[in-house]
Amino acid sequence: MNNHGNMIMDTPVEIKQEAQAQPELTILMPCLNEAETIGTCIEKARGFLSRTGINGEILIADNGSVDGSIAIAEKAGARVVPISEKGYGSALKGGIAAARGRYIIMGDADDSYDFSRLDLFVDKLRDGYDLVMGNRFKGGVEPGAMPPLHRYLGNPVLSFVGRLFFKIPVGDFHCGLRGFSKKSVDDLGLATTGMEFASEMVVKSALTQYKIAEVPTTLKPDGRSRAPHLRTWRDGWRHLKFLLMYSPKWLFFYPGILLAAIGLSLSTLLMFGPVRITSGLTFDLNSFLAACLLTVIGVQVVTFGALARYYATITGMLPRGPRSDYILAWCKTDRLAVIALGLVAAGGAVFGYSLIEWARVDFGNLVNPLVPRLVAAGLSITVIGIQTAFVAFLFGILSIPVRGGRSA
Repeated sequence: MNNHGNMIMDTPVEIKQEAQAQPELTILMPCLNEAETIGTCIEKARGFLSRTGINGEILIADNGSVDGSIAIAEKAGARVVPISEKGYGSALKGGIAAARGRYIIMGDADDSYDFSRLDLFVDKLRDGYDLVMGNRFKGGVEPGAMPPLHRYLGNPVLSFVGRLFFKIPVGDFHCGLRGFSKKSVDDLGLATTGMEFASEMVVKSALTQYKIAEVPTTLKPDGRSRAPHLRTWRDGWRHLKFLLMYSPKWLFFYPGILLAAIGLSLSTLLMFGPVRITSGLTFDLNSFLAACLLTVIGVQVVTFGALARYYATITGMLPRGPRSDYILAWCKTDRLAVIALGLVAAGGAVFGYSLIEWARVDFGNLVNPLVPRLVAAGLSITVIGIQTAFVAFLFGILSIPVRGGRSA
């Protein structure tokens, strides 16, 4: 604005200079008492930027260090942002928000990753990939760098679960060295605060259909004399729990369908009498009762899955897809209430018929083996109907905020 109060537009030269001032790359390190190694990590990162000529910055997201890490980082030329909320995820979220670069490469400040060799990450990011994961198993894990429990059980199992649940094309799901587009990750709305933040980033990137690449990277023993922040069983469970909660089909639908299918098949087989498998093995009434129970449990788990997917869709926790659209369109309170009423009526009719048959023998010993099976079947159908009725109203309750202004 000039002296007369008129607005003056930026000239093309000024706009170009402003664009050039923005770093292309931010090298981000979360930090909590890393005085022994933070200086070495920054030195390697600075060497990488100098060698490649990349316009970049080194950013330390400090999570409350009290060992002099901040002073060491600032003296080494890094920018430090304090993050008050505790947790690995909190530190990274704060660092990502404060980053100025178009691209971000994050890694632990314990000197286990080589910040002087980030060329492959930058190449993939420039090629248009939204997320570039390191793979320590392809790049090399030095002796003592990864505990055997992590190397041969925890990481392979969780990586397999991630690939199975979300079709993520990476072999090292929990590598801490990774690069990404700042805008892409900002758009994900990452929310977790602990170690599971690493899983959330990969899972949501896959669900959003981001372009994901993987490059080999090395891992060496960290340079700290103290124990790492990672807790094997606690953090492993948090990762697994996150993967399960973000995949209702694997947590609810598949187990529920399996239980219901086994229960229905076995109860149909035993409906009209015992089935002898061998001379010493016969499936009879007790097996039929167990089959009815499996069916009830299976249906209940499937309804939990439908509720979970419905909620995840209307809240934006999971993106919409063909399955979620079907659930949104089909699971209406009125429709489910009618189905519930039909099930209760059918179950009551079956149970009523069995009572009539029992009354014919003056409620004495039953000769017909079908009658106790009808009792169990009628009660099971009635229970499923009652359960469906309550689920119908729960779907209605979940839809109330949507009608109030939020779109499903």
